[in-house]
Amino acid sequence: MITNKEKNFVSAVVYLHNDGGRAVEFFRRVTAVLDQHFDQYELVAVDDACTDNTVDSLRSWAAGQAKPLTVLHMSLYQGLEPCMNAGLDAAIGDYVYEFDSTAMPYQPELIFEAYQTALRGNDIISVCPTHTSGSSRLFYRVFNANSHSAYQLRTDAFRLVTRRAINRVHASSENLPYRKAAYAASGLKMADLEFEGRMGDKGTGRLALAADSLALYTDAGYKVSAGVAIVMMVLALIELAYTLVIFCAGHPIEGWTTMMFVLTLGFAGVFAVLTIVVKYLSLLVDLTFKKQKYLVESIEKIQK
Repeated sequence: MITNKEKNFVSAVVYLHNDGGRAVEFFRRVTAVLDQHFDQYELVAVDDACTDNTVDSLRSWAAGQAKPLTVLHMSLYQGLEPCMNAGLDAAIGDYVYEFDSTAMPYQPELIFEAYQTALRGNDIISVCPTHTSGSSRLFYRVFNANSHSAYQLRTDAFRLVTRRAINRVHASSENLPYRKAAYAASGLKMADLEFEGRMGDKGTGRLALAADSLALYTDAGYKVSAGVAIVMMVLALIELAYTLVIFCAGHPIEGWTTMMFVLTLGFAGVFAVLTIVVKYLSLLVDLTFKKQKYLVESIEKIQK
């Protein structure tokens, strides 16, 4: 039994969407670690329009707990990132655990180890599996190659962030369309912890989130557009050279070479313009995404 518990107040924010009985077991295991190491903590569950018995099971469990459970009921299904933004806004801890899933393929002791790592001067700690899917590896390879962060993002099971990190990213954006990238771009110190295993599927909407993340936090779209424009321009120059050779050789095909040159040059111009448009659209999106809101129907406090 640990007698000298940590005095810092910590929050655990957990995303829920039809997790069934697994949610109670997850909260039970998280609470066991927090009870063992912390004097003060809170649990925040974000109910993303659950249609099964997830919330009812949690109510029954929380009614017998000494620490309060705050349940944020979203007005409708909104997906992981908006819901976790709502949970972060409701959390009051000096250190906040972000659990995007109730799956626990890692040892619970890593929860406190992440806190100990934070005490060594790290503001964002990610707990990551050693094995990930091919699609995840591809996404992070593209993301890291085109972002301006000094840190290499990777698949994680959960993360711990300090209040300073939360304040820093919210000072630059009212809402976080992709929290992980926002933390990496904050300039604060990050660290990774590893465990042997892999994460399961985090649900639907990951492709849309990946596309949004690449648009908001990297210049991948600009580079692709610029690359296509350059390729089309090179093809236009090749077509021009070919046209001149055919014309000088005295064997032109009437209308064909000229038409192909005009079409190729025209496409090169279109893609060049699209390059500029994509760049400015990315800036406009970067400015306007801050106005995104989440919708909370009600907040429920459950305590013994």
